[in-house]
Amino acid sequence: MKDHVLGIDFGGSKVALAVARSDSIDQPVGSVRLPTLASQGARQVVQRCFAAAGELLKGVGRLRAVGVSTFGVVRGDRVRLAPAVPGWEGLELPRLLHHEFGRTPVAIDNDVKAAASAELRWGALRGVDTGLYLNLGTGLAAAMVVGGRVVSGAHGANGEIGYLLRSPGEPGFAAGHAPLEEFISGRALGDRGTALLGRPITASELFARGGDERVEGLLNEAIDGLAMAVANLCVMIDPERVVVGGGMMGAARRIVPTLTAAVTAAVPFPPEIIAARFVDDAPLFGALALAANVSERR
Repeated sequence: MKDHVLGIDFGGSKVALAVARSDSIDQPVGSVRLPTLASQGARQVVQRCFAAAGELLKGVGRLRAVGVSTFGVVRGDRVRLAPAVPGWEGLELPRLLHHEFGRTPVAIDNDVKAAASAELRWGALRGVDTGLYLNLGTGLAAAMVVGGRVVSGAHGANGEIGYLLRSPGEPGFAAGHAPLEEFISGRALGDRGTALLGRPITASELFARGGDERVEGLLNEAIDGLAMAVANLCVMIDPERVVVGGGMMGAARRIVPTLTAAVTAAVPFPPEIIAARFVDDAPLFGALALAANVSERR
C-alpha cells in the first residue's frame, strides 16, 4: 500500500483534516471537518480531532508524516497569541501531537505560515526566492519568504502584521490591541460596518453593497491603510512577488489594484502582486505541505 501523509488545520471555527498519498500530496484522497465549539476547551477539541484522524486513516497504509497548522504562534512547546478558543493560549500542542502519533514525524506551524508553505511548494510563490504572502481573512497576517524558505522569526511571530501601528502613540499589543487588524481585517470591517449601518453586516456584504457613499468611504479608507502597510513591508523586504490570499479575496478586483498602485508608487523595485492559488482551505493545504517537507527529510 502507498505511504500517506496527514494534514490537520486547527482554526478558530473549525478543525479540518485531510489525508493524501505521498506521491500526490496536493490531491487529498479523504478529508473531514469538525466545528471548533466555543463551549469546548482546547483539549476536547484536540481529542475530537485525534478521533477523527483515526477514522480518516483507517485502511490507507503507512502514515509517513503529519503536518499541523494552527491559529496563534507556536513558540517552543506551547501555542501563544491564541485567545479564540478557551485553553488554546499556552496549550502544549506539540507534546499532545507527538504523544498521539508516536514515532511518526510531526511538523507544526502557524496557519498563515503554513499557507505560505503551500503557495511556495505548489502555488503562486513557487520558484520565488524572496517573497511575501499576505492573508486577508477574519484576521490579518503575513508570511515572509527568504532564500526560498518561510521565515519564522526569533519567537515564531514573524509576519504578525496585525500588530503594526497605524499612528504614533496608539495602544498596541501591550494594551491588548492589534491596531492594523482592528482596522482592515474581515472581522474589523464587519464590526465597523455594523456600527456604521446600525445592523449586523459582514465584510463580504460590505464589498457587495453598491451605491452607499458611507460604505464606500469605509472600504476605501481601510484598503488605502492596508496598501500603505504593504508598500512599507515591500520597501523593507524587497520581495519579487506578493501573493494575496484569504477569505477577503472575494473582493480581489477591488483590493489588488489598490495594493498594486501603492506599491508601484512607493517601492523602488515594485514586486508583482497576484492572487494565491489556495484560497479555500489554504491552511489545510499548508499542513499537507509541512507534512511533505518533513517526510522528504526522513
